[in-house]
Amino acid sequence: MEHTVTIKSIRPITHDVFRIQLEKPEGITYIPGQACDITLTRPGWEKEVRTFTFTSLQDDDHVEFSIKTYPSHNGVTNQIRTLKAGDKITLHDIYGDIHYKGEGVFIAGGAGVTPFIAIFKLLKKNGQIGNNKLIFANKTKGDIIDKDRFEKLLGKNFINVLSDEQDSHYEHGYVTPDLIKKYSDSSSKYYYLCGPGPMMDAVEKHLHSLGVKDESIVKEGF
Repeated sequence: MEHTVTIKSIRPITHDVFRIQLEKPEGITYIPGQACDITLTRPGWEKEVRTFTFTSLQDDDHVEFSIKTYPSHNGVTNQIRTLKAGDKITLHDIYGDIHYKGEGVFIAGGAGVTPFIAIFKLLKKNGQIGNNKLIFANKTKGDIIDKDRFEKLLGKNFINVLSDEQDSHYEHGYVTPDLIKKYSDSSSKYYYLCGPGPMMDAVEKHLHSLGVKDESIVKEGF
């Protein structure tokens, strides 16, 4: 699969995360939680493939990505900061193992929340928010992606953990076994994980220490 599409809009939603909406190509199919390989159609960058998660739904009239950028790296994401409406992006293969299986606790670190943005959009659309919870780990309040949306959607079931900032309204530190246990209950059948590799490894170990079986853990495999 390969579709070269035009950017409809691009804007920052945090100090380093940009939300890009693209024309929706005919025949594209994906489910909430899946990601797509993309390349930039600008000289010198056509072969630099990067993978980003859809934050739009299949039924939307556009394709959307919410991309964390790293200006100091001078790589693809830094190039993304300079894109504008009318520029082109090429979409390639679609894949991913994260998908909604049932009510539970979503645990995200930083830009790892992106597959959950799409999943929660679908749950809202279908009236299935239920008692799902989101534990979202970031360095500071300024790093929290879609904070207002998740607060409105989840209320007390939106739990923020800040490692580099202290605030009485937020948990402080990291995602620990005690924190997971604190926000788990009888409805927490599944645990959905997405974030930096070391964080995911640590959280998976925490879940095992709490007696959570592998079949109840949903995470990305690539």
